[in-house]
Amino acid sequence: MNTKDSLSLTKKYKQILSAVHIVYRLVNSTPNLKELSLRLTRLLCQFVRANSASIYLLGPDRKKLYMIAVFNNQINYILVKKSDLAKVSAIEFGVAQGASIFEDRLMGLPLVTDECIGAIIIRRKSAEPPFDDYDREMFSIFAEQSVTAIRNLQYSEQQQKIILETMRLIRTMLEKQGVNYRGHSPVYFKIVKSIAEKFHMGAESINNLYYASILHNAGAIDIPYQILSKKSQLSKEEFKLIRDLPKKSAEIIKPVEFLRPILPVVLYLHEKYDGTGYPSGLKSDQIPLGARIMSIVETFESMVQDRPYRKKMPLEKALKEIEMNSGTQFDPKVVDVFLRLSRTRNFRNYLRVITK
Repeated sequence: MNTKDSLSLTKKYKQILSAVHIVYRLVNSTPNLKELSLRLTRLLCQFVRANSASIYLLGPDRKKLYMIAVFNNQINYILVKKSDLAKVSAIEFGVAQGASIFEDRLMGLPLVTDECIGAIIIRRKSAEPPFDDYDREMFSIFAEQSVTAIRNLQYSEQQQKIILETMRLIRTMLEKQGVNYRGHSPVYFKIVKSIAEKFHMGAESINNLYYASILHNAGAIDIPYQILSKKSQLSKEEFKLIRDLPKKSAEIIKPVEFLRPILPVVLYLHEKYDGTGYPSGLKSDQIPLGARIMSIVETFESMVQDRPYRKKMPLEKALKEIEMNSGTQFDPKVVDVFLRLSRTRNFRNYLRVITK
C-alpha cells in the first residue's frame, strides 16, 4: 500500500470513528426519540453525502409504522399521520420488515436488535455519483450505531413513562382519600411554559419544568394523613412537617436518574426572593429560575381557588397581590413577565380556566 492510499484509509477510519462518537453524544444529549431521529437523519446526510435520509420506526406490534423522520438537505420533519404513513412504498416498508437495499443511488438497511424496529434509507439524485464501497461501509456502521441509540432511548422513554404514571397514581390516591392535596389545573403547565419561553429557556429545561410541575409534591405521601387532611390551623409541629415537604419530594425523586435535573426546582420552590423562604433561605438569583417561575404560578393558582380554610380570590385581586409581592416573595423580572402576559388573550384565558 503506498503512502497516498495509507493516508486516504486513515482519513476514512477517522471519519468512521467520528460518526460513532457523534452518535454516542447525540444519545446522551437528546431528550426524546423524535428529536434523536431527526438529528440522525441530518448527520447521516453529512457523513455519507446523501441528498436525503429517512428513519422509519415500527410500532410495538412491529407490523405498522408509527413515525418517519426525514431530512432532504433542506428541512427536517416528522411524519406521524396515518395518511402520510400509508404512502410509504412497498420497498421502503420491506426494509422496515428486514430487507436490505444496495443500489447505485439508494441504500436501505433494517434497524435490527433482537427484533426489527424499523429502517434507515438514504438517497442520492441521478446527477450525483453512485454510492461506492466506502459509502456502504459508512452507512452500515451508522445504521448499527443508530439502532442501538434508538433502542436505548425507547427503553428510557418507556421507563420514564412508567415512573411518571406511578407518581401520578400516588397523587390520585391522595386526592381520592380526601387529602387536602389538589392537583394542578390542566393549564398550569401552559402558564409556566409561556413564562419560561419569555426567558428563552431551552426545550430541555422547559421539559424539566413539566416534570417538576407533576412531581414537586410527591413527598406528600410521607406526611401523615391527619395533617394533610386538616381543615383547621396547623400547629407549629405540623407546619414544620409541611415545610419538610420539598426535601421529602426531593428524596423520592433523587434515585430516578432522568429526574435529577428537576431537583433544584422541587427543593427550592418555596424560597422567597428576599431570602425569607424555606428550606434554605435562598434569595434573588440564588433561587433557580424555574423555581422562581413556578412559585408565582403556584401562588396565583392557590389564591384563585377555594380552600377549606378560605374562599377563592377574584382574578384581578390575585394579580394585584402578585404585583404587591414583587421584590419580596417574587422575582420582579418574573412578575413583570407574568403581568404583561396576563394582558394577552391566550394567557388571560389560561388564568380564567384556573379560577373556575
